[in-house]
Amino acid sequence: MSMDTPSQDQIAEYLRDNPEMLAQINVPHPYSGQAISIGERQVMLLRDRARNLENKLKEFIQFAEENDSIGDKMHRLSLGLMRAKSLPAALESLYLNLTEQFAIPHVALRVWSAGNEMTEFEPVGDDIRSLAAGLAQPQCGGEAPEEVRAWFGEHGVHLRSFALTPLRDDKVEGLLVMASEDPARFYPEMGTLYLNWLGELSSAAVARFL
Repeated sequence: MSMDTPSQDQIAEYLRDNPEMLAQINVPHPYSGQAISIGERQVMLLRDRARNLENKLKEFIQFAEENDSIGDKMHRLSLGLMRAKSLPAALESLYLNLTEQFAIPHVALRVWSAGNEMTEFEPVGDDIRSLAAGLAQPQCGGEAPEEVRAWFGEHGVHLRSFALTPLRDDKVEGLLVMASEDPARFYPEMGTLYLNWLGELSSAAVARFL
């Protein structure tokens, strides 16, 4: 006499009605391979999920703390630019904040929309102008044109990562470049929100005195 194989729903209903049977069913341990009860296995799964959630929470807290720190530095940089009484003072404040507050070892800025005898207004090649004009957002990575490397003098040949941030304002067209010997400092996948804000702040600070 043949018997029909019970369906999954029937098995689940039976186990709900007879929970004591769960303690008698063994399954392989996920790591050692030894047999353990379903109840033990579920406890392990819950612990793993709790551990994963705890790690995710730690990551969120770390990101929040890092964003708070960056936001505080951006605030101080903004105040320094607003308080500057001249273009040289504004640029000095910008460089000082980037090197000391953000620990960026090398910073260079060029503006080509207005004439001035300062280094930041020295002529640049058409390729650099085209590069800056084509940047919809800051560009990060290990490559930079040789002309840009030359802005950093003897340090240029040793630099391994760059953040190219376009400067755009009604009175300003230019390029802000931050660089490091560390190849992981500015990488292609990094977020550019704060770099965008930095470009806007720098553009506005320069435009005030033109």
